[in-house]
Amino acid sequence: MIAEQMSTERAVSETIEQWSAYLEELHARIAHHFSRAEVRQRVYRYLSGLLSDIRRKNSWQMAEAIGEVTPRGVQHLLNDAHWDPDAVRDDLREYVVEHLGDENSGVLIVDETGFLKKGEKSVGVARQYTGTAGKRENCQVGVFVCYASEEGAAFMDRALYLPREWTDDPQRLCEAGVPEGVGFATKGELAKEMLHRAFEAGVPARWIVADTVYGMTRGLRGWLEKRERSYVLAVTSSKGIYHEGRQRQARKVAQSLPEESWVRASAGKGSKGERLYDWACVTLPEPEAQGEGVRAGRWLLMRRSISEPEEVAYYLCYGPARTTIRELIRMAGRRWVIEDCFEAAKSEVGLDEYEVRKWDGWQRHITLCLLAHAYLAVVRSVAEDEEDAAKKGI
Repeated sequence: MIAEQMSTERAVSETIEQWSAYLEELHARIAHHFSRAEVRQRVYRYLSGLLSDIRRKNSWQMAEAIGEVTPRGVQHLLNDAHWDPDAVRDDLREYVVEHLGDENSGVLIVDETGFLKKGEKSVGVARQYTGTAGKRENCQVGVFVCYASEEGAAFMDRALYLPREWTDDPQRLCEAGVPEGVGFATKGELAKEMLHRAFEAGVPARWIVADTVYGMTRGLRGWLEKRERSYVLAVTSSKGIYHEGRQRQARKVAQSLPEESWVRASAGKGSKGERLYDWACVTLPEPEAQGEGVRAGRWLLMRRSISEPEEVAYYLCYGPARTTIRELIRMAGRRWVIEDCFEAAKSEVGLDEYEVRKWDGWQRHITLCLLAHAYLAVVRSVAEDEEDAAKKGI
């Protein structure tokens, strides 16, 4: 009994040492972005605090968790210290690809989340719709790109959405520290910028997946097709498509299909088991101009609720002509991965618990949170690989 307990304690100790080594490796990757030793050390402590089990990751509790008497050091790190969060973001992307990248199963998922806020001083805050609350609330909205593969899932980019009431007010932008040249951009345009960075960096992803905000963005689908990037993008029921020789709304196409056109299939596992729906797919006209590579195809994919058949979701899809409906269904289901990542990032590393008001503070806190979240994803991936190897006796 004593020997068994000692063996367990030794295994736990080894695991903790291994986790610490992974965090040190991550910190070493970004350390050169911080010229002062004091700031470099505080970044490490800040990451450790984000990964700790303190109840809220606000300035006071973070300061206490990392052994500082007041929150001044934490606030200095986020607001005044000299470092570039975009450079750290680039290292985050490389870290995610290095540990989770997979050419065959990799997908890029785009979505936004809201951060409920009081007052009107925090950069980008406005009364606007957020899926976080399911209604219009006083909040900030961030657009994020998540990378998911069979190895795991983690965020690799972020952008703060600035409503027009902000971008049309130069004094307000100046007070919030928004850099010159940052003007209004739709969420879809922010997504395009982040996807462009991922493409330029050679991120191994076969598909792009996103909700209706992005599926309905003017020009985004054509931009992706021009770059031969496969996608499954949700659209509204009123979206017009060219089908069987004429323009029709997506819902009209769904209503015209015979019952035998629908097939029951899972879009992947959720917290309550398989996500089962009825699905239908119709082929749309092929792109007029195709390169010398693999021939491409376009489709309208439809997802119908089993319990409430009047609830139908629609996706415009583009990819290799040989793509099967099962593959399109699987890709449509991958969008839920980013929702799981949002939940984990908010509950585990304090993504939404910041107390900063200005542009730099938001970019810095969010970037460090995404690093902490990616670290957890990597640790879990390694643990799963080790568990699988142990089961196989390797």
